[in-house]
Amino acid sequence: MSLGTGIATGKIILMGEHSVVYGEPAIAFPFAGAKVHVTITASLTNDLTSNYYHGPLEEAPSHLKNVKELLHRLQQDHQTGPFSVSIVSTIPSERGMGSSAAVAVALTRAFFDWQHKELKKERLLDYVDFSEKIAHGNPSGIDAAATSGNEAIYFTKGQPITSFPLTIDGFLLVADTGIKGQTRTAVKSVAHLFETQKHQTSQAISRLGSLAKTAKEAILHNQLTQLGQAMTHAHETLRQLGVSNQNLEDLVSLALANGAFGAKLTGGGRGGCMIALTQTKTQAEVISRILLSNGAHATWIQGLGAYEHV
Repeated sequence: MSLGTGIATGKIILMGEHSVVYGEPAIAFPFAGAKVHVTITASLTNDLTSNYYHGPLEEAPSHLKNVKELLHRLQQDHQTGPFSVSIVSTIPSERGMGSSAAVAVALTRAFFDWQHKELKKERLLDYVDFSEKIAHGNPSGIDAAATSGNEAIYFTKGQPITSFPLTIDGFLLVADTGIKGQTRTAVKSVAHLFETQKHQTSQAISRLGSLAKTAKEAILHNQLTQLGQAMTHAHETLRQLGVSNQNLEDLVSLALANGAFGAKLTGGGRGGCMIALTQTKTQAEVISRILLSNGAHATWIQGLGAYEHV
């Protein structure tokens, strides 16, 4: 019996949260520390097994509508018989790590693998965009690009997404506060600040944009110290915009106090995750243990540059 498999990574926003909404650049990249693994095989009926649901595809709960609709479209487009799909994910949902896009990438890859068909990048992104529109309404495309590729993504609103190599030798530690990110309320509160304190807020937004540009140059020139400083300055600016919270502040402060080159929140803020930059894996592991014993819900470590596959 033919078995199709598909894998996708999570994604991390390195720089540009919130300011990207106002036309400043953002940097995101694939995060292999968390992954989705999908298998698909022929079956008598359409069945789905996942972290959240096990049973007939037709009866899947509403929060899996994007998965259900994507599988229906793939089935129609390729005129296949019924199938059984298994989704195993280590990417936490609602943490700004691109879990819904990663699931769509892995599902599409598995389906094409099952059908022994070649999957071109444009076709993959078309299916992922279809699924993401159901999940999020109006996706930026960052998640789809970052979870399906292996390079850093540089993105400015209204311009094509470009990629560049992650040529910096260090390690990134990601820590989950255990609290769902509050992206929508955080975005609204920044918009409100923009109306009530326009001068200060626009200064903060442009500062975040220039820090994203600095971070890109630091990555390209393998300048760990400069990247870390840009990250920490970005966090201070995001705190001024009111999108941090005490959990994030505690974890960022602890990481910096224990030798991280830089640390900041990642994603929408007011919960979700923070990231810290270290030179060695040992440093990342030491900080990880400290954060876990001080309230972090979970941690992941990813090598960058030369250490990408360590």
